[in-house]
Amino acid sequence: MEPLISEPFISSYKGHLFAGVDEVGRGPLAGDVVAAAVILDPDNPIEGLADSKKLTEKKREVLFPLIQQRALSWCVARASVQEIDQINILQASLLAMKRAVEGLAQQPEHVLVDGNKMPAWRYPAEAVVKGDSRVQAIAAASILAKVVRDREMVVFDQQYPEYGFAGHKGYPTKVHLAALEKYGPTAIHRTSFGPVKKRMEQMALL
Repeated sequence: MEPLISEPFISSYKGHLFAGVDEVGRGPLAGDVVAAAVILDPDNPIEGLADSKKLTEKKREVLFPLIQQRALSWCVARASVQEIDQINILQASLLAMKRAVEGLAQQPEHVLVDGNKMPAWRYPAEAVVKGDSRVQAIAAASILAKVVRDREMVVFDQQYPEYGFAGHKGYPTKVHLAALEKYGPTAIHRTSFGPVKKRMEQMALL
């Protein structure tokens, strides 16, 4: 398949104004899944955009306000822990992405979504595998979503200091799993996820 975006900063895709969309937080055991949608401004480029996972925290924090200031439109949305447990993480991720696009002040004519699945929505759209490395607008969306979610997990670290959320951001690291085993789930844990569900079942037997 030919590259979808061959230039770093363009505002149209096949003649249409487009938004890039990405989500962060499918793998963690705790916290919301967060999505962002961004329409970049070709007349106000942002240097250094890349997949958020390949950038340092410092670089993401530098790019975060630049994206907000220079994009034609942007929106960050989410699906809650409760929604994740009710409809599963995939559907919750799609819901968060749908909310992000619908929340844009300037509505796109086309949407490019990171990954291989898209929400059911009214927008003409395409899924782009590894889109956060191929499409600047998706890279920008990945940065917004990751910074917002990481900041929230730092706040949760203050509420639940024994879990180490500031370090692992809710992902199932050894530190997190050990804390889960010792203290049990918190209000922000996803009860439908295996390690959390297993621990809750163990506690119910006590």
